[in-house]
Amino acid sequence: MMKVHSTNYFDTFIEVAPDTKVSCGTPPPSKEKKTVAQLQYELIGNNPYQFSSDDILFQVYADKHDLKESEYKQAREQLFSKGQPCMRTSPLAKTYGYGIHSDSDGKIALYGMETREYANFMKDPGVVKVKAMKSVK
Repeated sequence: MMKVHSTNYFDTFIEVAPDTKVSCGTPPPSKEKKTVAQLQYELIGNNPYQFSSDDILFQVYADKHDLKESEYKQAREQLFSKGQPCMRTSPLAKTYGYGIHSDSDGKIALYGMETREYANFMKDPGVVKVKAMKSVK
């Protein structure tokens, strides 16, 4: 059996990148061909705590590659047979001002950096905090 690499976090809050240029959670601009940021924003924003990081990354991959549902199982195994960048690299956290919270089941939700919830996660000693990757080195 193939080794499965996971990007899921548990009881963790991904803070916005220190070099973000926005001051609040900002929806990604609409493009005709949806961007990774748009796809992630719609999936997570419309379904808080319904999906894990792996679920989101795979669905975005499937959408970008026009996969049919019948191809999902094999494609997902293939995708996660190698390590994948986690949500710390998400444009939502790097560029658009959203913190990403993973609950105890590994399901995720978005919180704009201006929100009370964001501030509460930052103060909560029971939540592990990790920063999103910087946009530039």
